[in-house]
Amino acid sequence: MIIPVRLPAGSYDITLSRGALSRAGEIINLDRKVLVVTDSGVPKEYAEAVAKQCKNAVIITVPEGEGSKSLETFGELCRALLENGFTRSDCVVAVGGGVVGDLAGFAAASYMRGIDFYNIPTTVLSQVDSSVGGKTAVNFGGIKNIIGAFYQPKAVVIDPDVLKTLTPRHFSNGLAEAVKMSLTFDKELFELFEHEDAAENIETIIERSVRSKAAVVEKDEHEAGLRRVLNFGHTVGHAVESVEGLGGLYHGECVAIGMLPMCGEGLRPRVEAVLKKLNLPTKWRGDPKELLFAAAHDKKFSGEFVTVVTLPEIENYRFEKWTGEELLARMEAFFK
Repeated sequence: MIIPVRLPAGSYDITLSRGALSRAGEIINLDRKVLVVTDSGVPKEYAEAVAKQCKNAVIITVPEGEGSKSLETFGELCRALLENGFTRSDCVVAVGGGVVGDLAGFAAASYMRGIDFYNIPTTVLSQVDSSVGGKTAVNFGGIKNIIGAFYQPKAVVIDPDVLKTLTPRHFSNGLAEAVKMSLTFDKELFELFEHEDAAENIETIIERSVRSKAAVVEKDEHEAGLRRVLNFGHTVGHAVESVEGLGGLYHGECVAIGMLPMCGEGLRPRVEAVLKKLNLPTKWRGDPKELLFAAAHDKKFSGEFVTVVTLPEIENYRFEKWTGEELLARMEAFFK
């Protein structure tokens, strides 16, 4: 299945197909020097399967987790590109989850002012969300994704078969982003979460999530308007993630928590029921004042205001400008 993403600066295709990892060389141009970036949590045979299809491959394995999304690790990738003589005709391929995709994409965007980048996501979260849209970044100063660039991949290859090696927690973690897409753009997908088994319908979940996100990115590549709706759950979610720190909650788990305060009173019980069904958290017992401090450093803050996405009903999102005090009041009311 091919899902196109059509953009003025450069269009690309998302290939969604079981077994696609073993056919990556038929789908993308690997007949050149390729930096294959993966992490220690990804089965090594995935990166090796890609490397075997390359004319000349260099595999870099970074430590698993958000700690690798750093300027230090970014520098290590750039050093590997330089020391191995990569040129503008060569490329970077990410084989892993959101951390690997963000990190490898930012290195590709920066080295020689940009070389080709391909994304082969291996987690639910990266397959339904982060591999599509061209956001690349590293964390800095305790703030998530604060340094980065919009840099679209040349292609994305999604193989649902690789998800079989995920732990149940990682599988559920990624579904939070698909729930977000269903709430904002796809009522039928949300009803699937309510009434069907997610694991048995994972290809449908991936396809519908990716099609929704691709449609948004086509209309607003650089988050000047509509694309901000994809931040639903992320203002509070990123703050929870920053406060929890390394080794705390996963990204999708934080987004799950962050969506609930932004849902209308009538919708919230349905969302909470779906999150519980998917084994995602619905409570957080920390200090909301710490969340406000973290949120105040978020990119979505502009002066005294932050633009939040609220959802009175499914597919009925709203952009609202809140002061820090208003955001704190909402968090205190929900996290009491």
